[in-house]
Amino acid sequence: MAGFANVELPVGLPQRVVRGEEAAFAQLYEILSPAVMSMSTRVLGSRAAAEEVLQDVFVQLIEHAHTLHKPAAVVGWVRKTAVNHCLMRLRSPWQKRRSAEEPLDSPDADEDTERMHGLSDVERALATLPEQARMVVWLHDVEGYTHKEIGALMGKTASFSKSQLARAYSTLMQRLRGHDEYETDDQRTACAP
Repeated sequence: MAGFANVELPVGLPQRVVRGEEAAFAQLYEILSPAVMSMSTRVLGSRAAAEEVLQDVFVQLIEHAHTLHKPAAVVGWVRKTAVNHCLMRLRSPWQKRRSAEEPLDSPDADEDTERMHGLSDVERALATLPEQARMVVWLHDVEGYTHKEIGALMGKTASFSKSQLARAYSTLMQRLRGHDEYETDDQRTACAP
């Protein structure tokens, strides 16, 4: 799982990006695109949506690189921008509708099924979590965000982040043991008397 935690940029690259050098953007893309794609694919559950996030993040970087006051913070800026783009898609009514209505025989579903075969058991189990839970697990465990930071990003409290993480861990453990009895909050509410 590629994350932003171990990314090291060559000396001088951030300054070249801020100056707007085309070759620097290309080099930065080569270094950071795996981390953006990895996070976005796992959070959004769709390679196509992750590719859109990747494109949007780097277009935004090209447009706004000259405004970065601290060139050394370019990795953090890209990470935060990617997280924000993922959150915008998760909140989008279009994304919610698309996720709920996407037919199993769609081209995206075929691509996602092929991708699932190459994943470890943990990655497959993570992919089955609800979108918000995947986002919390990824931000907390891979990117190192605190519960307070995750809550703020999602417009919730730190307690929300903690409870989502606890439920996700429980679900992941059940799935990894061969149980597939996870219910989302929506399913529980719908089934409640």
